[in-house]
Amino acid sequence: MNDKHLWEIKHPYYCTEGGYTHSQEQHKTIWEFKSWADFFAEMGDADMDYNMLFRWDWDEMDDDNRPTFTGDPYYRNGKLKMFFMVQRKGFHSCSIIDVCRADEPAVIEYLMPRLAHLMSLWEPLARITTEDGK
Repeated sequence: MNDKHLWEIKHPYYCTEGGYTHSQEQHKTIWEFKSWADFFAEMGDADMDYNMLFRWDWDEMDDDNRPTFTGDPYYRNGKLKMFFMVQRKGFHSCSIIDVCRADEPAVIEYLMPRLAHLMSLWEPLARITTEDGK
């Protein structure tokens, strides 16, 4: 694992929260949570195939792209977006969670098995790459 904190990782492209073909009124795909504990109570044991996590983004910037960290690791200045593919339904959903830096260990603990699950879907290709040395 690298030395960066989750809030320091900037992915090269964004993922939209909602669905392109429908509104939130037609089909709710964005779920908001006031804390990591609230999110985990709802989604902590969600099936990893039915709700396949494919991306996350931890943002600590305001609307003017300025940092919002106050120095207090328990202040919820961050927004953690978790993007799930709802495979049986054929759409993605997004959970937007108010987080603080003190939540990072629990977030990593949640992310790691989902990373392993996602990697297991690609395992046959990973094995080929390893065997070829490429």
